Amino acid sequence: MIKKNLFIYPKLPMNKSFSFLRIITVILLLFGICSCEPEKTKQELLEATIQSQIDSIAGDIAVAFLNLSDPSDTLFIAADEKFHAASTMKVPVMIELFKQQEAGTLNLNDSILLINEFKSIVDGSPYSMDISDDSDDIIYDKINSRVALNDLMYSMITVSSNLATNVLIELVDAKNVTATMRDLGAQKIEVLRGVEDQKAYDMGLSNSTTARDLQIIMESIASGKAGTKEDCDSMIAILKDQQFNEIIPKELPENVSVAHKTGSITGIHHDAGIIYLPDGGSYVLVLLSKNLEDFDKGTEQLAGISRSFYAHMTGE
Repeated sequence: MIKKNLFIYPKLPMNKSFSFLRIITVILLLFGICSCEPEKTKQELLEATIQSQIDSIAGDIAVAFLNLSDPSDTLFIAADEKFHAASTMKVPVMIELFKQQEAGTLNLNDSILLINEFKSIVDGSPYSMDISDDSDDIIYDKINSRVALNDLMYSMITVSSNLATNVLIELVDAKNVTATMRDLGAQKIEVLRGVEDQKAYDMGLSNSTTARDLQIIMESIASGKAGTKEDCDSMIAILKDQQFNEIIPKELPENVSVAHKTGSITGIHHDAGIIYLPDGGSYVLVLLSKNLEDFDKGTEQLAGISRSFYAHMTGE
């Protein structure tokens, strides 16, 4: 005879002192004890919140966050994934300019003849910048005149001038820029060329970065490692004058100061910055995006992610 495996329930005393209601109560208590989960930490709540926001965006997103007051408070999501750098590469160029000034190679107070002609890294063929594709039209009135390097650098960061950028990259050499980033600990960022080199773009030769590398670069400025203390302070002051504020600062209170650099091309919108809170706290935040199906909506959603990090830091 085959014996059936039967689950035998324990007999419960069915007397007046152990009513049906008490049985139900015991079962519910046992169920509650078994099913409850440990309360999530602040860090786990942050990651869950940010991941949920990322999942709502039609596109690919990378995040790098570092609390400068507490190095254990970090969050990295797709932080080592490669992205087209867009105009975020202009921050490394700024760092290289200050480095070469410190070395005596150039003086940022000197001026240079502004010429709108550059050489493709593919074959050395000439190309020029088009005012209609640039975010800085004022500088085009200065072509064929002398302009201070400081002014070109300021325009490169604050209004993301492509013409100024190309002049400065040819001056300091893109290879030197990448080498300096390696010295700072940014191992994957590649600054290959200036802007609008169509032949290079068609061959896949574009400037690239990761969220982690930009976080390292912004942290190096915030901590004074990207140059002398005075130079890093100057870099922060320039970054605080950023004119494009649709992402990191967008949903933050006015008393929060943000030193940052954005970058955008078709389907791509980035922001990398150092955020200074009124109470003295500060943090680095990098938000990268690509393949955005809706650029404007994606930009708004990235601004919402920035707001979540602010809430994490302040409890607001």
